[in-house]
Amino acid sequence: MAGVDGTNRDAPSAARSRLRSARIARSLSQQQLAALAGVSRQAVAAVEAERSEPSLRLALTLAEALGMTVESLFGADTSIAPITGEALAEVGPVHSRAALVTVGTRVVAAPLRGDTGSRSGFAPATALVTPDPGAFAPLAPLRPTVVVAGCDPALSLLETPLAHLDPPFAFLWRSCGSREALELAAAGLVHAAGIHVRDDAPGRYNHDALARIGSGPHRLVGFASWRQGLAMRADLAETVGGLEDAVNLGLRLVNREAGSEARSVIDRIAAAAGVRAEEIPGYGAEVHGHLDVAAAIANGLADFGVASEPAALAYGLAFVALTDERFDLVVTPGLGDTPEVQALVRVLTSPWLRRQLQCIDGYDALTCGERVDLGTSRT
Repeated sequence: MAGVDGTNRDAPSAARSRLRSARIARSLSQQQLAALAGVSRQAVAAVEAERSEPSLRLALTLAEALGMTVESLFGADTSIAPITGEALAEVGPVHSRAALVTVGTRVVAAPLRGDTGSRSGFAPATALVTPDPGAFAPLAPLRPTVVVAGCDPALSLLETPLAHLDPPFAFLWRSCGSREALELAAAGLVHAAGIHVRDDAPGRYNHDALARIGSGPHRLVGFASWRQGLAMRADLAETVGGLEDAVNLGLRLVNREAGSEARSVIDRIAAAAGVRAEEIPGYGAEVHGHLDVAAAIANGLADFGVASEPAALAYGLAFVALTDERFDLVVTPGLGDTPEVQALVRVLTSPWLRRQLQCIDGYDALTCGERVDLGTSRT
């Protein structure tokens, strides 16, 4: 069936979706584009969602409003103009792979390299880095994507239920420590930041850290609780009861990055034991994530490290508990009403997610989906 440009309508559903990418590249909302084109927002939404074919008049007015030709907007050419965006981290050289998503009205690029680019396989890229600073060449139209930063490996569980919502959402997880997650939320580059940061008040977590992302109102949603402590080789279970034993035996540490709560824990217990943390063998060897700590130990690259109990149990390691911790998700201010955050909250409150967390040894999922009252203390 012929379209407005004489091409086959059945082939270029991606071409119709190109409208959304072109709109986002110009920082326009659906309502703003509709106003520029003199059409209804519903007409723009219907074309972007591929619920209707654009008439010749609608195609012409939309193309004119975007400063494009009908052929370039709705034609068979599947190439997409570069989009300007902000990077979650250093994106690497030209033609490096990236995941391109929208966070509110902003376009955000996440590098796909190293551990971020693979989960027992390569993650699909949606863009490539171009020679122009801050410009990315999309490989496909942008999809609605929930973007979360944080260190808990169970965050990857969010991908499946988000994909099964109607409409579905893609999921992008930036694995990083609590400090970086909060910085990304403060910059408006993620929809939510996962944190487990000890407050000054005994037994309380994550309240004080909210000051790092500016004034409220803040929304804090529970995810899970766990114990954090020393993960170590299984054969050390009977000989190492704490950091002093590990230091006296000359064991090698695998550390987490600066700004992570695990790094803070090793620094605190070292200071309490009168040990200079920087002098512990391996202190400068950093990995990003609880499972990475456990994997390094299990593979003989280190003898011990600070990690969550679920990570230690997943690799069959010995574990000495040091703290009981709570991991919550901070919704980025100003994004609470976005479809992405609403989808995230819907998944967090689902029985499916709670059951998934509960069946992983070491997790307590009783707080999953619970909205935290920031006016009262809690344990």
